[in-house]
Amino acid sequence: MSEPALRRGTAVPLRRDDVDTDQLAPARFVPYFRPSGFTNILFADWRADPAFVLNQPAHQGATVLVAGRDFGTGSSRESAVWALQSAGFEVVVASRFGDIFRGNATMRGLWTAEVDHEVIERLWAAVEADPWLPVTVDLAARRLTCGEVESPVRIAEPLLRRLLEPGDPIAETLGRLPEIEAYESAAAGQRRSGPV
Repeated sequence: MSEPALRRGTAVPLRRDDVDTDQLAPARFVPYFRPSGFTNILFADWRADPAFVLNQPAHQGATVLVAGRDFGTGSSRESAVWALQSAGFEVVVASRFGDIFRGNATMRGLWTAEVDHEVIERLWAAVEADPWLPVTVDLAARRLTCGEVESPVRIAEPLLRRLLEPGDPIAETLGRLPEIEAYESAAAGQRRSGPV
């Protein structure tokens, strides 16, 4: 997509709350999983059910996952983010996210759009009624739209900056080296002079 602050695509209505990282990327796959490939590990245990929503032809090629409360809770598992991205997802919309998952997602460029649960219910209904209905997430405007559904998107300012201005955190830290050295020098001077 040409606009870095905008994602638009069809959605998968995942009508589940409390989706943890072991459900996203089961532990038995983790030792062998890398950031690319292995798209079949995403929700591997649930996908054994032919009725599972990701198995439905109408949702093939979707780039937005609409989940419920507490998405991505559990262990710190980067493979949960990799699995979503390998399956083509660019945005996860939920009413709450696990903090570690959200941090991992942000570092990898997977958008996490938090909205009220009432909005999630309306999104599920809209996407189930019309699987081709596009969902648009505009991070710069902090806005989500999908047909008749419109909502503000909650995202912390540091996470928003990381998504809109992706970069290497180590390079960012090194870019602030003069400030860090000045702080360390002042702190060392205080340590030498002892308590006042």
